[in-house]
Formats: sequence, structure tokens, C-alpha cells
Amino acid sequence: MQIEETKLPGVKILTPKRFGDDRGFFSESWNRKVLAEQGITLDFVQDNHSMSAQVGTIRGLHFQSPPAAQDKLVRCGQGALFDVAVDIRKGSPTYGQWVGVELTAENGKQLLVPKGFLHGFVTRAPNTEICYKCTDYYAPECDGAVRWDSCGIPWEFDGDPVLSPKDAAAPALADFDSPFVWEG
Repeated sequence: MQIEETKLPGVKILTPKRFGDDRGFFSESWNRKVLAEQGITLDFVQDNHSMSAQVGTIRGLHFQSPPAAQDKLVRCGQGALFDVAVDIRKGSPTYGQWVGVELTAENGKQLLVPKGFLHGFVTRAPNTEICYKCTDYYAPECDGAVRWDSCGIPWEFDGDPVLSPKDAAAPALADFDSPFVWEG
């Protein structure tokens, strides 16, 4: 497993090894023992899988607040997406900064998004599937969002985004009172 640090401490890009032949490939997308040896010790309790039919679909920027805050390990099962994490920990020296990575079915990359970060993505191919592991269960009372276009992220798509009503109505980062605090 290749692990790349990003400019945001805790946000990592993981690229599992692939073993392929003329039939396709095999890959371990998560191995608790291997990653624990690299200092990544997470207890995932839920796997999520969604499909976005249209190019330019934006989902996010989402978070789940304490006491049900979630770390996420995100990968693309089919298609292509631009995946982002934004630091929203009050007092953090990187508050409001973001990291983005192209996740595709072909490149096999994954983005590790820790608690205290927004998560979102835009689809780059039709019928894009995203699969992600979470360290806490979905809790609707802790579910939140920040407006997708308020963090300076160059989403790079043509036309109008495809948004849910929740995402379209989310507050801007400048108007957001984060429930997360940087613990330095």
C-alpha cells in the first residue's frame, strides 16, 4: 500500500497494490494490519456506496458532527470523480484549506478524510460510483453541510452543477460555525 501525505495533516492518499492479468485485477482496498503498521488505526463500522448518473454532480461538502463524527476512506468503484477534503477545525493553522485528488476506477487511489474535515466530490464521468468506509454510523441529527462553492475549490466542470436541495441550501464557509476544534 502506497501512502502519500498531503498538505493537510491527517488527510492521506492511499493507493493499494493491484495484481492483474488478462481477466482484470485484484486489490486489497483495506487491510487493518498493513495500515496499522503505517500508523493508520481506524475502526470502520459502515460501508456506503452511491452512484451519480450525470457528469457535474456535486455531493457535498458534508460532515457529521460529534458525537457521531466520522473518518472516511473514499474510493471510486466506477467512473471518475474529483474528491476533496476541507479543514473545518476551529483554531487549526490550515482552517479552510482543502486538498483534492482525482479518484478513478482505473487509478485505484483512495482519500482518507479525518474527522473535522468536510468531504465532497464532483463526478467527471457518467454513472460514477463512490464507495467509502466510515468510522461511525450515520446519524441524521449530526448531519451537516457547507456550500460547495464557498471554499475556493476549482471544481472544473461545464454548465450548472447537479445538486441536492440540501447541498444547494447549505451555508457558506464564512457563515458556518464549526462544531470541530483543532487539538494541536
